[in-house]
Amino acid sequence: MRSFILSFFAFFLLATEITADDLTVATVTRPPFSMVENGQSTGFSMDLWSAMMSDLGHTYTVRRVDSFPEMLALVESGEVDAATANISITSERERIMDFSHPIFASGLQIMAPVGAGQVSLWAAIFSYDLLLAIIAFFVLLLLAGMLMWFFERKRQMYFDLTFKQALFPAFWWALNLVVNGGFEERQPRTTFGRFFGVILVISSLFLVSIFVAKITASLTVDAIQNSITGINDLHGKRVGTIDQSTSASYLQNRELRYLAYTDFNQLRAAFEDGQLDAVVFDAPILAYYVNTDGQDLGELVGPVFIPENYGIAVSANSTFTEQFNQSLLRLRENGSYEAIYRKWFGQTF
Repeated sequence: MRSFILSFFAFFLLATEITADDLTVATVTRPPFSMVENGQSTGFSMDLWSAMMSDLGHTYTVRRVDSFPEMLALVESGEVDAATANISITSERERIMDFSHPIFASGLQIMAPVGAGQVSLWAAIFSYDLLLAIIAFFVLLLLAGMLMWFFERKRQMYFDLTFKQALFPAFWWALNLVVNGGFEERQPRTTFGRFFGVILVISSLFLVSIFVAKITASLTVDAIQNSITGINDLHGKRVGTIDQSTSASYLQNRELRYLAYTDFNQLRAAFEDGQLDAVVFDAPILAYYVNTDGQDLGELVGPVFIPENYGIAVSANSTFTEQFNQSLLRLRENGSYEAIYRKWFGQTF
């Protein structure tokens, strides 16, 4: 009887220890999946983790790190029991660690500055090249008018002026010739003047056509060069992403040059400072940013590409994997998962 009682208490203590383990979970700040508010860890992934721990009867400690690679390294080395945030389940990561069932369906997307690719008429008109063309056009009109003054100054009163006095009237005459076809009462009277007037009329047709074509080309070419609507528009652009992320791997495989940042805060700061033309990263992270702090700074362009799932990372052959999977299924069945999803994303999955 004594042995039975001792065995019973030993079993009870062991069971209590198993169900009341204090687990350590690593995470990194990635709103809206993991962040700190009022000194407490919150976010979709952290709220889901808390619900799982409550379901399983575990207590837990959060170990918040500064970078994604550091978080995954802690899982790989076994220094923490699990990691959660926006961790994509990939074949490369599956080789060195295990994952729970998917907790969130995601994908990659592109974020560009608000209004990227929208070229205004005024921007085209006041471009450097076009301003030079306008100045050159005015100089040619002045030269043409003064040349007509030289031919006609002794034959008609309009041009019977000194050199300085004739500068504006001569320019005005040439401008009216190009725009309106000239003045009926101020037709050239000398042979050279008439010959030169014919050349000016014919040349004006080309000058006006070139001027209009320049504006059209500026609008069209600038719009094409600056517009970002999909992944194929990123060639030659300043693209940023997170180092060692799935988006970095994707850009590298597509042979797209990019700037890598250690965390999202650095990436965000570079984007806000105008150092980047586009950001390629997880769609829900970017969507949260453009709808909160970056509402007037960035916008999502193009569809979500490369669908991927987030999961809870655990070390290889972890004894907790099956517990986590069963808990996730229960939370989905009893509506707890949907409630957490609605809290952070405002719609059903």
